[in-house]
Amino acid sequence: MEDVVIRTLEKVPLHEPILVEGLPGVGNVGKLAADYLKEQLPAKPLATVYSKFFPPQVYVSEEGIIRLVSNDLYYWKAGGKAERDVLILGGDYQGISPEGQYEITERVLDYCRGLGVKEVYTLAGFAQGKVVEQPRVLGAATLPARVEALKKLGVVFSRNDPGGGLIGASGLFLGLGRLYGMEGACLMGETSGYFVDPRSAEAVLKVLSRVLHVEIDFTALESKAQEIDRIAQKIHEAEQRSAEPSAPSGGPPREDLGYIG
Repeated sequence: MEDVVIRTLEKVPLHEPILVEGLPGVGNVGKLAADYLKEQLPAKPLATVYSKFFPPQVYVSEEGIIRLVSNDLYYWKAGGKAERDVLILGGDYQGISPEGQYEITERVLDYCRGLGVKEVYTLAGFAQGKVVEQPRVLGAATLPARVEALKKLGVVFSRNDPGGGLIGASGLFLGLGRLYGMEGACLMGETSGYFVDPRSAEAVLKVLSRVLHVEIDFTALESKAQEIDRIAQKIHEAEQRSAEPSAPSGGPPREDLGYIG
């Protein structure tokens, strides 16, 4: 097997396609957003990416059927207000080594260049280490003009965030993309980093939908966000209970200790 294999499932002409990358990462924000966008458009399978740089495993379905882990490209033909077609890259994993990250990204970019891609948007989470009630969308872009355009959509460009730069696919698809004549931006939703974060994914998608000129129904994503909120609240309450000191043996219940002089 070659290091990276891309198998085309359908050959279809595309009109000035925009590539959207959303692979697993912090809070799974990028993956959630890309998967939800794929379902909402809806997008169709175009190609599957296999690689030695993915973990050495297969998935087993509920029916007992196996498949290799992969990344997948989907396409959507523009309609309504949208004038350009969309390619969506999602999947099971990013490359598990720096070499793998570069090799997979380069091969996918080369493949997408052959489809006419000249613009890339990468989706990611930005960990804040605490629960974020109303996540902002932070940005990084390849050109000053794109920074200004995204600021008008509410994207925040901070001098210090992300402090260490963009790590992994969300950065490489932009950095290497420039070598392939592609420009673009990364949209990062603030997230705690502790849970899968549908609310952050929704914030990212609200910006991206305006960029792509597509309409998205966020009902299902909001339901997922509420479920995660309930789980997080239960965990928080359990942590608080475990941190409370126990009453001395034979003494009054803990809630009565405050009344002892």
